[in-house]
Amino acid sequence: MEALVCKKLGDPTVQGGDPNSPIVLEKKFPIPELDSSTAVRVKIKATSLNYANYLQILGKYQEKPPLPFIPGSDYSGVVDAVGHGVSKFKVGDPVCSFANLGTFSQFIVVDQNHLIGVPEGCDLIEAGALPVAFGTSHVALVHRANLTTGQVLLVLGAAGGVGLAAVQIGKVCGAIVIAVARGAEKVEYLKALSVDHVVDSGKENVIQSVKEFLKARKLKGVDVLYDPVGGKLTKESLKLLNWGANILIIGFASGEVPLIPANIALVKNWTVHGLYWGSYRIHRPGVLEDSIRELLSWVVKGLIKIHISHAYSLSEASLAFSAIRDRKVIGKVMMVMDDGRTITSKL
Repeated sequence: MEALVCKKLGDPTVQGGDPNSPIVLEKKFPIPELDSSTAVRVKIKATSLNYANYLQILGKYQEKPPLPFIPGSDYSGVVDAVGHGVSKFKVGDPVCSFANLGTFSQFIVVDQNHLIGVPEGCDLIEAGALPVAFGTSHVALVHRANLTTGQVLLVLGAAGGVGLAAVQIGKVCGAIVIAVARGAEKVEYLKALSVDHVVDSGKENVIQSVKEFLKARKLKGVDVLYDPVGGKLTKESLKLLNWGANILIIGFASGEVPLIPANIALVKNWTVHGLYWGSYRIHRPGVLEDSIRELLSWVVKGLIKIHISHAYSLSEASLAFSAIRDRKVIGKVMMVMDDGRTITSKL
């Protein structure tokens, strides 16, 4: 099978074939065998490329697997083989899931309890884009912040994978959603989602724009801050928060970890949530499974839309990572298994 193997740490945007590239596409990597009675082998159709994958290959992510390794995260595909003890799935069933490693390949073997069936009416490639980005935002907003109708949600980095998911989940929950993104194309896409207020951080003063919106709508402030960006914008956004607000720390795409003053958090009764979605599989796996199932049902009902910005083959991985690095993405970047054909596209 084909598999994208990280053999050293470095910049994955370096073109394949360059000796400096840390990733190598192996054409004859061994197909994994079933390793238990409840194991399932999935023929992968599509797998997400997340910012965390980029950081991991650079060696800047919190989890540092031993070299060499096959990167990966969320994926979708079709059941290819099952162990004799498997009761939940059969060969041919469409499934999706999340793995710590190994999805940048044509096959993966996992336990049946780690798979979720993809319902009829849900596109398989879209299902592969859902678990991490939408799962992160759903757990953060629904389970941690308890976002409710009429609350004000401020989403930073709103055109990225998790940000776009947060905006849509906020609308499903009945929140008043304010989205911050950079660039006219991203702003126009967010407006098309009926976001209540969109700020172009490249052209506008974010804090002033949000304050004017809040005043015009006779709102006191922001109830939930969703922050995958970090840096200076986080610090400035604290000025907008209501008493009793929830702050969701999702990531640090800016490269700068913000400092949230504990004395102000105390006086204003803020709750600061750190959200590392992947650790829920260890500590509260039922929450993850219920979350993904609900999200899949929302896709089928048309409540949320998974926007796939770019799709690439495994052989085009450096281009996929470049799109992530250069912030050219609105929504998700996917790697689609294509039997070796070139499929670069902007969807």
